Amino acid sequence: MNLKFLALLLCVLPAAAFELPADSTQCVLGLADGWDNSTATLRLYEKSGTTWKATGQPWQARLGKSGLVWGSGLHPLPAGVVTKREGDNRSPAGVFAIGGAWGYAASIRKQPNLPYHQVTSRDLWVEDPTSPSYNQHVTLDHEPTTAWEKKQQMKQADPAHSLEIFIHHNASPKAVPNAGSSIFFHIWRGGGSRPTAGCTTMEQPKLEWLIAQINPARHPLFVLLPKSEYTKLRSPWKLPAIE
Repeated sequence: MNLKFLALLLCVLPAAAFELPADSTQCVLGLADGWDNSTATLRLYEKSGTTWKATGQPWQARLGKSGLVWGSGLHPLPAGVVTKREGDNRSPAGVFAIGGAWGYAASIRKQPNLPYHQVTSRDLWVEDPTSPSYNQHVTLDHEPTTAWEKKQQMKQADPAHSLEIFIHHNASPKAVPNAGSSIFFHIWRGGGSRPTAGCTTMEQPKLEWLIAQINPARHPLFVLLPKSEYTKLRSPWKLPAIE
């Protein structure tokens, strides 16, 4: 076989062969009009047997200020595409595991087996690409004192982050420096009038509802794509059909 053809075939096969994990039976599907759009429509789907069915109604979300870009998750990356970088103001597109809720309150309404961590002033989420703890949660044994520690604090004077769910983009233990960090679902700002730096945000009641639905036993996923990519990938990736 021609070696150049074989190399091309090896690049194409992973994308063609990929599909949503069989044990994932819960999926938040997010669709944007295009790569440069900062708004999306979200809907929760659950699978019974081989069929995905919508749960509840669709709702609106805000994305990164500059739109979307391919992220690092469960999906294969198409050859030659631009990928998520720290500070690019784009939300990562693709297929990602989700789970782990975080918030300022002592307790929240959630599925019993969904991990929840009450955030204090000592909780950091490291966004510094030069740190060995990049894109990881760190708990200090002291109150933050340095400028670096204060910059990484999860608890800021910002109610938008008072409740959130982690989206496993570029996640530990395989986090690549500068490939994007701290990607969450969280509460939107300005009633949805303001885009994000890369997270996916929504009104607080919808986030509270979503957290109450997410069940780790169902291996939940977040699929975020522009509509053009969704149309191409829906069948081979076995994505939910839009209802």
